[in-house]
This record gives sequence, C-alpha cells and structure tokens, in this order.
Amino acid sequence: MTTSTNEPRTFSTIGVIGLGTMGAGIAEVFARNGYAVVGVEKDEEGLARGREYLEHSTARAVRREKLTEAEKSELLGRITLSTSLKDLSDADLVVEAVVESLETKKTLFRELDGIVSQDAVLATNTSSLSVTDISTANSRPGRVIGVHFFNPAPVQDLVEIVRTVVTEEQVLTEVKALVEAVGKNPVVCGDKAGFIANTLLFGYLNHAVSMYEGRYASREDIDAAMRFGCGYPMGPLALLDLIGLDTAYTILETMYRQGRDRLHAPSPILKQMVTAGWLGRKTGRGFYTYEAPDSPVVVADDQTPSADAKPQLRHDIQQVGVVGTGTMASGIVEVFAKSGYDVLVVGRGQDKVDGVVAMVTKNFDKQIQRGRATEEAKAEVLARITGSTSLDDLATVDIVVEAIAEDLAIKTTLFENLDEICKPGAILATTTSSLPIIACAQATSRPQDVIGMHFFNPAPVMKLVEVVSTVVTSDDVTETTRALCDKVGKVAVSCGDRAGFIVNALLFPYLNDAVRMLEAHYATADDIDTAMKLGCALPMGPFELLDVVGNDVSLAIQRELYLEFREPGFAPAPLLEHLVNAGYLGRKTKRGFRDYSAR
Repeated sequence: MTTSTNEPRTFSTIGVIGLGTMGAGIAEVFARNGYAVVGVEKDEEGLARGREYLEHSTARAVRREKLTEAEKSELLGRITLSTSLKDLSDADLVVEAVVESLETKKTLFRELDGIVSQDAVLATNTSSLSVTDISTANSRPGRVIGVHFFNPAPVQDLVEIVRTVVTEEQVLTEVKALVEAVGKNPVVCGDKAGFIANTLLFGYLNHAVSMYEGRYASREDIDAAMRFGCGYPMGPLALLDLIGLDTAYTILETMYRQGRDRLHAPSPILKQMVTAGWLGRKTGRGFYTYEAPDSPVVVADDQTPSADAKPQLRHDIQQVGVVGTGTMASGIVEVFAKSGYDVLVVGRGQDKVDGVVAMVTKNFDKQIQRGRATEEAKAEVLARITGSTSLDDLATVDIVVEAIAEDLAIKTTLFENLDEICKPGAILATTTSSLPIIACAQATSRPQDVIGMHFFNPAPVMKLVEVVSTVVTSDDVTETTRALCDKVGKVAVSCGDRAGFIVNALLFPYLNDAVRMLEAHYATADDIDTAMKLGCALPMGPFELLDVVGNDVSLAIQRELYLEFREPGFAPAPLLEHLVNAGYLGRKTKRGFRDYSAR
C-alpha cells in the first residue's frame, strides 16, 4: 500500500501483537468493525490462550444479545492467528500489546522495520512507558504513535492517542479518524508517563494509600467517603485491588522516575504488600480479603469492623438545634425533621428563619408532585420545626449543629456563646469543610463535646457525613454522632481534624493536577474531562466539576491543603489563581474553564 502525503490513508488490515486480555480485546474491536486482523503470539500456547479469550468474549456478547451467532462467526472469521511476525507484512497498522517492558517493545519495533511497508503505522498500547523511547528503535519514528486502549477493550470507549515530538501530523489525524471509525472516543495527549487518565488517577490512588498507611481513616471509611461524597463507582483502595497492586506499583514507579513528582512516589506499604504477594483480587488478598483468587466477593478479615461495634447513642438525643439559614443549614434541618427529631433553627432575623421553612416546604412540594411524599408527611415534618432569632433558646437542645459562614472568627465567637447557653453534655457540632475544629473546641470550656459533622450539599440528597474528631473529642461523643448519622439515614465516616478531612484532601489535589496538565498544554480541557469520565467512570470530568464547585472555593481549599501539609505538589496551580483573579469562577459567573454565557 502506498499513499502520498496528501491522500488520506486507507486502513484495511490491522496487525495485533500479543493476544493477552488486552491484545485479544483490541483484535476483537477491529474485527467487529469489518477490518481484517492478523493476531500474532510468540508460541502456540499463547495463540491458544488468545483464541480462548476471543471465543469467551464474543460468546458473552451473544448471550447479552450484542452480537448474533452469525455476526460472531463473521467476526472470528476476520481474524487470522500466527506465530510469525512476517505475516504482518501487509498490515496498514500494527498495534503491539505485549508485556510492559521497554526492551521487549523496542526489540519488536526494530524487527517490524524490515517486515512492514514503509508507510505502515506502528502503534504501542503501553500505559506507562515512553512512546518516544519505543519509537527510537524504528528507522521511521514519525510513523510511531501511542494508542492506549482501556480494559476490556471491546467495552471501554476511551482510547488515549499519544503523540511524540516526531509523530507525523498526518499519522495522528489518520489514527484518530480510525479510532473514531471503530466507535471509540479518542483523546490526544503528549508523551509522558501515565498519559491523561493514569497520571490523574494514580496520583489520587497513591494519596489514598498514604492516608490509609498513616491510619488517618480506615479502608472502609476512605472508600465509602469517595463513593458517597463524590459519586465514584468504587473507592480508591477497592479500585487498587481490582487493578492489581503490582500493576499500580509499576505504573507509579515509572511515573515517578520520569516526572520526579513526589505525589507519584509509591507509598511504602504498596511495596510491602506486593512483596508479600498481596496483589489484590487476583491473589485473593490486597487492601481487602476476597473469597478466592479472582473473586470480587469481599470476606471479613482482621480489619473488618465487628458487627457488635455498631455505634450506639451514648447521649440521649431528642431535640436538635441548627444555627444558620443558608442552603446547607436548611438541608440539615430537613434531614433531622424527616427522621423524627424536633428541630430548633436559629437565624439572625425572622425573615431568614421563615426562609428555611419555605425551602423545606418547597422541597416537599417537589417530592409530592413526583409521588415520593404526601401532604400528611409534609405537615408532620413542618410541625417538628421551630424557628427562633435568639441563641438563648438553644438551652434545651441535646446537640447543636452550626452551619454559618466559613469564617473562623465568626465560628469561634458562636462557640463561646453556645458554651454559655447549652446545657452540660450537649454536643456542639460544626459543619465546616476546611477550618480547624480544634479552634472551635478551644473556644469553649468543654472541648471534649465539640465535633465536626461535615454534611455534603445538598444535605437531604447526599448520603455522606464526615464525622471529624479532634485530639480531645471524647469517644462517646464520636460514637453518638456516628449513631445519629445512622438514625437519619446517612453514611458516617470517621477521621481526624486536619485540612480537607477525607474527601476534599483526596479530591482537590486531583483537580489541581488536572489544572496543571491543562496549563502545560499537555491536553485540552475537553480531552481531560473525556478521559476521566470514560477511562475512570467518574460522574464528571475535573473541569466540569471545578466550574460547578466554583474556582474561588476550589482555590481556597487548595490553599488550606498546601498550608497544612506543605507538600509542593499541593501548591495551587497558577492557572487556577489567574482565573479567580479574572473573576472566572465557573457556572455562577457564566465563565470558568468554559464559557456558559450562551447556554
């Protein structure tokens, strides 16, 4: 096949080297879309294994009615299997999916030089190695490109197309069009370890491992926090078990060696677990213990919380006080009142207090319209809510939850007042998401009764509450607060009093890394968002999320994290600061990482 530099290339025969799970999946993708595929393995045993992968995958597609028997036969009939690289001589594109070894891949590309035609495109499916390094083994590095499919390739829509500094523009354009033609979503990025998805994902996963290793929170609480606080399909530690701790360690080590970013230096416990043979699901033991190797079923082990350890209400909670009248305060009032508690809400003026009742009423009316609530239930809940403009009325409540302005001076003044007003034994809780709870506690004469109860917005909908204990919070207050969360239908996770708690400490450095990636012109905001949504099954891409949260809020949280941990990688990305200075705060100002003025 020959092409001029101006004519679009026609791909008809695709070569795939390596028929493990990934290679067989890539072969299936191309064959399913009408391309002739030549699959090559090093020996007959490898070919048999590859054939088995293809049979199982296509049979599963037939069972799920994604393919008919006739289509399955046609698909498999387009794939020729071989143990000789020479059979790739007519291939227009060759994709290698062999072991993640730089030398093995370079040797392969060297051999292909004398086999394929001069204008055939050579692609590597590496997830962490340098495509540029691999391309140097070939006499025409301009025709070498990274084509990183995600596992399982027939199901996952994302493909990262990795260009090197010498990849020819025409090769990039043609390969991108080919990937689109087989029904995948391509994102284009430069050649650095981890590309888009792994760079952002593994920094976050490594941070979660450090959090676990430092015993800041239990594995169950770390995972629950990200599932219920961010809507992630899996918690980070469960995801690492699925990926394989050995694979994760190798990817992190490669990324650290290339970029020297301390946030990618593998947490020491990862190496210990890999050395011990605790590789995750595939060995039946990782951060969790599984029923058997390759089983997804988690079984109890020495770290599993005992069923007898279910938190109990050590304090009698009958009446709840809520200070504040904003969206968060109104949501918390609704949560407690719906769960049968009498709630006293205190605001600065009667109009503010009336606004809380109006908001709860409005939410109920929406649910009644959808058939999810009744007028009787609404009347019962509203009857449990009492309003006041005087803090002194909190003298009888059993717990006070403050949800006022995120300003430490204002909060400490409030806690001084609550200390004088509230009865002995009353729990004093703050919903702060970023301020030190110990400072609120020390403003009182009963710091042992002060705790963090960090609800997520909107409180009636979001299931998570971070229960944050200081060094002086008493155990019975922590246990009672967790039990109270249970009673109001929330998922409570426990952690210590430090910036970001669990969710923000894991989420915002990841968002900051995404901003740095954009700032370096490594990939576009659209491609980064697509990569994280399709490659990692996240509900929103980082830039979509930043524009919803607000760049000013994100910057403030990132600054708190940097001041607390003094980790250079946590320093806010300059681009984030520039956008905030320009007033581009996200959806609320109609302009952030994207322009919403026309929407």
